Amino acid sequence: MIAARLQPCFSYFDFRTSHFLLPIANLFLRFQIGAIVTETRAVPALDLDKATKHLAERDEHLKRLIEETVPFQLKTEAAQSPYETLLEAVTYQSISGKAAATIFARVKALSASGGIPTPQEMLKLRKPSLRKAGLSGAKILAMKDLAQKTIDGVVPTLEQAQNLSDDELVKRLVSVRGIGAWTVEMFLIFHLGRPDVLPIHDLGVKKGWSITYGKKHMPKPKELLAFGERWRPYRTVASWYMWRACQRAGNAAMRKIRPARVRKPRQHAELGRAASKRPRR
Repeated sequence: MIAARLQPCFSYFDFRTSHFLLPIANLFLRFQIGAIVTETRAVPALDLDKATKHLAERDEHLKRLIEETVPFQLKTEAAQSPYETLLEAVTYQSISGKAAATIFARVKALSASGGIPTPQEMLKLRKPSLRKAGLSGAKILAMKDLAQKTIDGVVPTLEQAQNLSDDELVKRLVSVRGIGAWTVEMFLIFHLGRPDVLPIHDLGVKKGWSITYGKKHMPKPKELLAFGERWRPYRTVASWYMWRACQRAGNAAMRKIRPARVRKPRQHAELGRAASKRPRR
């Protein structure tokens, strides 16, 4: 897994453990500043000069951020299979990192090898044993579904995953109970080293965008997706700089950024105006 070393963007970040999923509201990103990505498993090394030049030419605000902060650095360690990564991700959902590490160690102890249970072992493990390890009923169902879909070939092996497109991987992996697009995107970035991933629902990316472009509100996911078209094919690099912007701004500035604006439906707005014009009795 990813050894994270990054100063917090928010006071509730803690990147001292080796897992990339933490219970911040639901899940939030654990990313690291380390060695530059040079993925050795079927993913071509990223040409950083070319990437940063491309981004700087297309985005003046991002150009300033690139010039003012440290160079893009992202380390991916030996990649786990999608099954292993997602099994661990499910364990870490909505609980503290320390508690999750303890539970995951108990889950591994249920395997004959003492490591991560194979999909076949996971299907055979009884619910009482998994509950005793500390897993909730929902997480047990998610893990069983993950194991079954791995056996069925829906969840690919690591070798297969390296040869699938980002969209195809997201499509396959989000079919697993309890796994969303964000979790898959973190796998794409931090395990496979994919260069063109934009996590549009990520809180750090959205707040970093607001800081970078001087906005008081976070962008809506669709707005961020459309905006990010200018960053292709290096949206992972741009996302990393959004996280850096978040880090540089500090806690106080981050707290001032409001959620995305939600416009009231026109019909409701008109009804509201009509009601305000009615004479009072």
